[in-house]
Amino acid sequence: MKTLFDEIRIGSLVARNRLWRAATWLNMADDKGHLTARLEKVYLDLAKGGVGTIITGYANVLEEEQPNPRMLGIYNDSFIAEYLDFTKKIKAEGANIVMQIAYGGSFTAFQPDSREIWGPSPVPHPLTKVIPTEMSQDNINTLISAFALASARVKASGFDGVELHAAHSYLLSQFLSPYYNQRTDQYGGPIENRARIVIEVLDAVRKEVGADYPVFIKMHCTDDWADKGLTEDESLYVAQELEKRGIAAIEFSGGNLDDEEYPNMGPGRKGILKVEKQSYFAEATARIAEQLKVPVISVGGHRTPDKLEGILNSTKIECFSLSRVLHSEPDIINRWQKDKTAKPRCLSCNKCWDKNGNICILIREPIMGSHVSM
Repeated sequence: MKTLFDEIRIGSLVARNRLWRAATWLNMADDKGHLTARLEKVYLDLAKGGVGTIITGYANVLEEEQPNPRMLGIYNDSFIAEYLDFTKKIKAEGANIVMQIAYGGSFTAFQPDSREIWGPSPVPHPLTKVIPTEMSQDNINTLISAFALASARVKASGFDGVELHAAHSYLLSQFLSPYYNQRTDQYGGPIENRARIVIEVLDAVRKEVGADYPVFIKMHCTDDWADKGLTEDESLYVAQELEKRGIAAIEFSGGNLDDEEYPNMGPGRKGILKVEKQSYFAEATARIAEQLKVPVISVGGHRTPDKLEGILNSTKIECFSLSRVLHSEPDIINRWQKDKTAKPRCLSCNKCWDKNGNICILIREPIMGSHVSM
């Protein structure tokens, strides 16, 4: 019988358990995306807290494209030396560290009027209302190259793998969605075309990092958005194509950010303290996993070990990513290893976000004397 605390291997990555820290923007890097002591401490606390593998908050692959303030960067070689030191510290605590890389696109409220924001089509984002510039072929080529070069820096920096962010209505996931992607060229229309850029990014990344370096992707099992979004069948198609091209594992999230028509249907859903409301993408993810050979990681509302072990032993899902519960208690994995019935402090209230750093509201303290609204 499988348990959450089995040692697992995915390619060259060996993890002490099946529990991952899902990528989470912490708003603690400096203005250029470099590490700070405060940010390092968050990741070190996670490593000491027992999680098997940490996926960093997303890092921008192009300097001029920064969807959120004080996010990590990986857009030039100046990051490599500091990340080498950082990854050594994390590994010394027994955890793996994977860097997530991304192009944000129109899912941004950070200085949208002062920069050109690319998108598959000039369609307003349902949450931010930002309308991007439709990408030309030259733009697409630039982006593919940026992902590949960033991945090479991730490898050179000592990370155990790189994860491509193709979820949560950031740019790569927008290409997969018929709502955002209304193109009529080779990158639009049927899913075979809408998935083209994601496949080309993976191919370019593989050429830079080699066949054996772990390359992961975060994508949706479904957008839960009727005919506006990526469907489960389309997700399966994309996953199978990525599998053919050497993806190491796939982390499945889901949902949409159309709060007006589909409230609380995004990736971080509120009101999930009852067990039956948790792990809300697991069923769709399990159906896709059944038809894949690569390991599948499920993310979305995981907070009860007994439920997770039930999923683990009844489906082909191999690992679970958690964000909000670890955001509140970085040592909850150690607690669960001693007592699987331990209840998380996290209330899934989604009040983690603050201008002084994204910290759980239950432990937030004022920074530098500033008032923090509770």
